[in-house]
Amino acid sequence: MNHPHIHACLHAARAAELRAQADAHRLRRLARTERRGREGASLRHRFGWLLIETGLRFLRPPRVPRPAGN
Repeated sequence: MNHPHIHACLHAARAAELRAQADAHRLRRLARTERRGREGASLRHRFGWLLIETGLRFLRPPRVPRPAGN
């Protein structure tokens, strides 16, 4: 009961399974890389804006309190 193409069919099925596993692994790795990249970019952006705010505070003239009652 050995069909001549049974081995080819089994190999094709196993190859399809392996391709699906490889694609899933590639997607997980890509998602992990993108997530790390976004977190790093987010931290860089926040730090950059903090530096800009600090620089703008140094450039702004100091506030002089107004006398009360006028």
